[in-house]
Amino acid sequence: MTPLQHLDDRAILAARGPRNTVDPTKPNAYFVEPEPTPDGVLEDVATLLTTNAECPFRCLMCDLWRNTTPEPLEPSNVARQVAWALDELPFTPHVKIYNAGNFFDNHAMPAVDRSRIAELMKQRSTLVVECHPKLIDQRCVDYARSLAPVKLQVAMGLETVDPDVVPRLNKRMTLDDYARATELLLEHGVNVRAFILVRTPFQSETEGADWAMRSIDYAFSIGVECCVVIPTRVGNGIMEQLEQQGSFHPPSIRSVERVLEYGLRLGRGRVFADLWDIERFYDCPACGSSRAERLKQMNLTQTYFETVVCSCERTP
Repeated sequence: MTPLQHLDDRAILAARGPRNTVDPTKPNAYFVEPEPTPDGVLEDVATLLTTNAECPFRCLMCDLWRNTTPEPLEPSNVARQVAWALDELPFTPHVKIYNAGNFFDNHAMPAVDRSRIAELMKQRSTLVVECHPKLIDQRCVDYARSLAPVKLQVAMGLETVDPDVVPRLNKRMTLDDYARATELLLEHGVNVRAFILVRTPFQSETEGADWAMRSIDYAFSIGVECCVVIPTRVGNGIMEQLEQQGSFHPPSIRSVERVLEYGLRLGRGRVFADLWDIERFYDCPACGSSRAERLKQMNLTQTYFETVVCSCERTP
């Protein structure tokens, strides 16, 4: 097999399998879960994963395109999904709308949908949306003003600050781009949530945890309020090819533990471990579920819990 050297849009798209069948009238998922606020109060958050056109950026590790539509939906359709899901769920003071791409991309989220969503948020305290740093501009500032007094938070994928990896992720973003977007948002009272990967492609297990911790340091240094550490997974085609060639291996749950512990001990802001599908990162059937429960409790309390002791203990 020829080594994968130039992983551009064409190579990433060529490695894809089929999309999942989605219903354009409903979100892909919607649920309520507790999350501590910046003030340390545990409150319920409604998370909506909307169905819409995919992101124009073809990031190497992204698999979110699987639940998107090949063409944009008609205007107002995404807002209708949001209204429908909020009616189905119990009221929560906080709402996350993750749209497998960029909230401020008119291709996936028309301006009319954003306006309608702002109306739907009138009784809420916080709205969290996601966006690529390159698409952070005056639209974000204007939208934050339209939401007031509801607080806007924008989640952006920082991924890693590893200089050898950043240009290889096909994200078309530099750290300067990320810092510029963060500065603009903070200037206008918008908090930032950073997504950080644990063990990207082209990193060893130890490097993956080390660079994730450095990425947390960087995020807090530029004013990010919250960091979410995400174990990198296969599932989009190109990641499987990288795994076959030895350029990627999913992290152990132990590395996720190590990174979350580090972030919480810093005490500079909220840090969460993404526990979606966490079972795939277990490396011991005896203690995997206990480790996942420990991560969950640290997420909820933002405090350190004693390490799980198991006879399998070994250095990753």
